[in-house]
Amino acid sequence: MRLGVISLAALCAVSLGGCADTLQDRPISHNVLESLIVAPVPVYWLGASFQGLAVTDAVHDPSGAFTVQYGDCVEGGQATCVPPLRVVTSPDNSFLPGGSASQRVAPLRAVQSVITRGGRTIEIPTGGVVIDIYARDPRVAGAAARAVAPINRVGAPEDTLPPPLPDTGFATTPLPSQLPSPVHPLR
Repeated sequence: MRLGVISLAALCAVSLGGCADTLQDRPISHNVLESLIVAPVPVYWLGASFQGLAVTDAVHDPSGAFTVQYGDCVEGGQATCVPPLRVVTSPDNSFLPGGSASQRVAPLRAVQSVITRGGRTIEIPTGGVVIDIYARDPRVAGAAARAVAPINRVGAPEDTLPPPLPDTGFATTPLPSQLPSPVHPLR
């Protein structure tokens, strides 16, 4: 009898483990969200959740860009994640990614936007930033483009976005890690 109970328990653990999500949702810490709120540039997001996808990560990278990820990774491996939806706000308004990819330009919320990858990537230059929306589904990308709003400025979904500012020169400003250390005489 005892062996049967242990076997049943082991079988349940194995079968339930097979159904578990290996990429567990972790709540975003308050200091990460606070870094978005106190950013010196507008940071766009879609709220705590969007179309059933919760915020699962928020990052401020060394280039100055802010990334808000929605949903768990659907592809990827170690140190690589392809989520269902990602919103990136870049302070470098001189650069629109896309390269040689097939693209079209279309007005979106009163600004000319670049749409690539069959509508799954939308780049919106507005004010002094560029908002990049990356989605697995073009309908989600389009809905996100209509709904993005700044977390740290006045604005609402579907509001008219500010026109792009002239090139801010951000790309010509070296990152702090690119500046040489000061030279001091040896003593």
